[in-house]
Amino acid sequence: MKMANNTFTRALANGDKQVGLWVTLSNAFVAEVTAPAGYDWALIDMEHSPNDYMTVLGQLQAFANTSTTAIVRPEWNDTVIVKRLLDLGAPGLLFPMIQTIEEAQKAIAATRYPPHGVRGVSGSTRANKFGRVKDYIKRVEEETTVILQLETAAAVGRAVEIGTVDGVSGIFFGPADIAADIGLLGQPMHKDVWALIKPAAQALIAKGVPVGTLVMDTDFAAELLREGFTFVACASDAGLLAKASDAALAAVKGALD
Repeated sequence: MKMANNTFTRALANGDKQVGLWVTLSNAFVAEVTAPAGYDWALIDMEHSPNDYMTVLGQLQAFANTSTTAIVRPEWNDTVIVKRLLDLGAPGLLFPMIQTIEEAQKAIAATRYPPHGVRGVSGSTRANKFGRVKDYIKRVEEETTVILQLETAAAVGRAVEIGTVDGVSGIFFGPADIAADIGLLGQPMHKDVWALIKPAAQALIAKGVPVGTLVMDTDFAAELLREGFTFVACASDAGLLAKASDAALAAVKGALD
């Protein structure tokens, strides 16, 4: 058995626009509701949700038979966490709060087997279909998506240096944390936040590095994709549920007034 191609990794490399969904509700059944929607990618979040390894596994299984590539954001740039997620079969990882070239190199090393990195070796995991994928060790590095998230002004200032570290699939800008870092807590759409992000993004794009982000405004998401961003998440499962439930209640109450 041969290892399947990672369509998201290849799409980023080819510059194909990818629309994503943030997945935070930490439940495989809920993931099955969104999995057939047709998003190009989904982010299963361990940093800001109550996910653990078993809930992540269930959600990976929910997305496995769809056209959506589900990648995982670990709670930290930790080699052991990375090892376990890759063994679970995560097709890619988004590393939070990368600040320096050294941290970028550590993240990459955690996804690579020796001599290129430090990932521990197991012969039978979900990732290699329990030993059945015979070319897994040979091909997993080229197929795994590795995205680094920049979340401070200092990190944004080092975007090109971090983004051009060997093995990086793309750079993700976190506007909420960048806003907080520059004194605009709770204002991720503030013009000053994007005045910081957009020039750094364009510098990366000029170097051929794919860039992405998460925004809850679909029009702005489309604008960013038109401007050269490659992968943009435009909604979250929790946010969509909250908005829809609020809207339904408001509609009924409005009809009664």
